[in-house]
Amino acid sequence: MEWRPVANISETADTYVIRAELPEVAKKDIDVSVRDGVITLRGERRLENQGNDEKHHRIESFYGSFARSFTLPADVDETKIKAQSKDGVLTVHLPKTELRKPRAIEVQVR
Repeated sequence: MEWRPVANISETADTYVIRAELPEVAKKDIDVSVRDGVITLRGERRLENQGNDEKHHRIESFYGSFARSFTLPADVDETKIKAQSKDGVLTVHLPKTELRKPRAIEVQVR
């Protein structure tokens, strides 16, 4: 079964931040990749057996593979993206670059 973890995206003066809620997802089961201006967060949340003598009466948590993709703004420096996983939250920092500012060109009419 595939599920979609919730994600919040915020911005500061010099970076964008994606925070995705990934409870019970191990770091080894998370993959972050960037391709053609799109960042993809994917992985798997595994249902661990607690023991042979335990019977589940209800399971409301989602398990299985997940993938979330987001189009990157033009001012993201893809070479400096960093990600960390802590306390069930994957935090991805997307540093901004200095975009070239448009400049006026004077046109002479003859």
